[in-house]
Amino acid sequence: MKNMKAVVQNEYGDADVLKYTDVEKPKIGENEVLIRVAYSSVNYADIKKRSGNKGKDNFPLILGLDVSGIIEEVSPNSSFLKGDRVIAFPKNGSYAEYVAANEQLVFKIPHNFPLEKAATMPTVSILSYILLYEIGQVQKSDTLVIHSAAGGVGSMLVQLAKLAGIQNIIGTVGDLDKENYVKELGADTVCTYETFTKEVLKQTNYQGANIIFDSVAGEVSGDSLDCLALFGTLVQFGNSSGKVGTFKTSDVHSSCRNIKGFSLGTTRKHHPARLAPVAEKVLKLFDSNEITLPVAQVFNLSDVARAHKLVESRSYEGKVLIKINHSLL
Repeated sequence: MKNMKAVVQNEYGDADVLKYTDVEKPKIGENEVLIRVAYSSVNYADIKKRSGNKGKDNFPLILGLDVSGIIEEVSPNSSFLKGDRVIAFPKNGSYAEYVAANEQLVFKIPHNFPLEKAATMPTVSILSYILLYEIGQVQKSDTLVIHSAAGGVGSMLVQLAKLAGIQNIIGTVGDLDKENYVKELGADTVCTYETFTKEVLKQTNYQGANIIFDSVAGEVSGDSLDCLALFGTLVQFGNSSGKVGTFKTSDVHSSCRNIKGFSLGTTRKHHPARLAPVAEKVLKLFDSNEITLPVAQVFNLSDVARAHKLVESRSYEGKVLIKINHSLL
């Protein structure tokens, strides 16, 4: 069995538990493809999983949600060909030179589409599109609040909302050093987590925001309900704060407000067919440069620990990528 390089962890802990080593190259099963990875991205979910905050895992473990790369091997009767350029959500982590992926979670990209640009997309753009159009069901007249607006998903939500013609987009950030970046993406107002409730109420004549996208949870969820309009929707899709947000039934029934939850991981596992039409739409938007996602920094596979430390610091804008097979670049 041939070996490959990968980043493996054998215990929960800080970024130093990530070890660059040799592992067996994966074998593919029915309806699967083997992908030679060009780039992976680092998502905040990777940090939580590494730390043991996303449930129990079996070790050794390879982290990572998504890749861009080139198909190396296909199973019989596959709709893919060796040499196809793709983005994908692999089966067992993405911090590796080769990954296996279910064909339903593999999407072709145009021949001239740069693999680095493609690597910024899969998790954040597909998630953001579903959040905006399918879960939030936004209208042009809405006032939106997008928490963590300088992060990967936040950056994408702001751009998609602007592209959709939303009239009032309010982004929140942990540090106002990111204000210009978020405004350049299309936000009308940028505030901190401490000030957004007052700002939303002030801007809406105390009516509140129509849709709030919350990936932070904890106190931010409660503060969001304090400025959510009648008939409004709080879309809860993460808890990067590491804390649970709470609400009471009286927060929703008499005000006709909704709290909707969404997880891309759950959707990949239980309803993968839902993703292909969305992937096609966001690929067109990226290919036409209607949306883009700045690359904050690119690390080599052997430097994944440094990439994790940067993501944990939150002192970056856009996406952090891992460069894996240099011969593909």
